Amino acid sequence: MNFSSVFAALLAAPVQYLPYRIVSIILIVLMFVAALAAIILVMLQPGNSQGIDALGGSSETFYGKNKGKSIESILKRWTIVCLVVLAVLAVVFFILSIESIWVK
Repeated sequence: MNFSSVFAALLAAPVQYLPYRIVSIILIVLMFVAALAAIILVMLQPGNSQGIDALGGSSETFYGKNKGKSIESILKRWTIVCLVVLAVLAVVFFILSIESIWVK
């Protein structure tokens, strides 16, 4: 199921589902933004291995001691935040797709 079929189904729904349509479109857009942000953040992160240096090990450096404050750790933290937001929005979207919530 692609985005165009989801939007077509939302727009074809009866008028009584107007709140459902509005909430669904908002959640889909927010999920798209969260997924796009997660993809960009993952692509910005450097690889874990350092090439041939990974075989022999490396000594402790200033960068290694302050790894918690580095750009790499900030990117990892924001990636986790984006993915958690995406997961929560997906669960909320599918819970709200239950018809008995909207029909009185």
